[in-house]
Amino acid sequence: MDHVQGKSVWFKHAIIIGMAFVMLYPVLWMVASSFKPAHQIFSEIGLWPKQWVWDNYARGWAGVGDNPFSRFLGNSLIVALGAVLGNVVTCSMAAYAFARLRFRFKAVGFGLMLLTIMLPHHVTLIPQYILFNQLGWVNTYLPLIVPKWLATDAFFIFLTVQFIRGLPRELDEAATIDGCGPVQIFWRVIVPLAVPALITTTIFTFLWTWDDFFSQLIYLSETSMFTVPLGLRLFLDSSSQSDWGPMFAMSVLSLAPCFLIFIVCQKYFVEGIATSGIKG
Repeated sequence: MDHVQGKSVWFKHAIIIGMAFVMLYPVLWMVASSFKPAHQIFSEIGLWPKQWVWDNYARGWAGVGDNPFSRFLGNSLIVALGAVLGNVVTCSMAAYAFARLRFRFKAVGFGLMLLTIMLPHHVTLIPQYILFNQLGWVNTYLPLIVPKWLATDAFFIFLTVQFIRGLPRELDEAATIDGCGPVQIFWRVIVPLAVPALITTTIFTFLWTWDDFFSQLIYLSETSMFTVPLGLRLFLDSSSQSDWGPMFAMSVLSLAPCFLIFIVCQKYFVEGIATSGIKG
């Protein structure tokens, strides 16, 4: 019986490993292609390069024109950190108001907030561009950062609301007896306990902002202000030869911050998602 169960476990593990390899194959292929010469990248499907080209990383790091790739990484870091900080602060405050405070039209406001999740981004794209253009914000980072400081991402508000609703109200009552007001309860009681939800917000916001191409393409036109997605696009030229090797090499480097933040915050990420989904 134990022998049969052992075979079953090994079989399940083999299936999981096989499926994981299939899902990771594009990433592995990109990593392998970053070490291949350009003429071998699309002519061979194997992962192991027949000829190792280390120069792809040096050429890619040199960037395009007078703009090294480090500048694109720095620009993406500025936008991502601004967006993360804005979402964590304002979305948590809005979630606390919906989850704990009593005010008129609270249910209506929460329902309207949820409706914005169903609103496609492309519907508001033109009005937002007209507004930001009139404010003189086009070709700056303000359209990419300032909205995050106005609690515009309803998904993170809903996520944090679900988490806060799972916290005992007795904690608020005890803090009130000790003389704490709503603001003090938020900063001293809710925020320390809502760390998993806030870290989940941090991870998603960072990844979505770091990988965003469409919004940054619309609002940024000066090459020196380009972020990583726009910088990678510069390696591709439809009218002349494209530098696939350096582009893949810099694509590998651009994934490093995403992997790092996910690995460091994985424990809290799982806890935040699980708790927000179970408790309502």
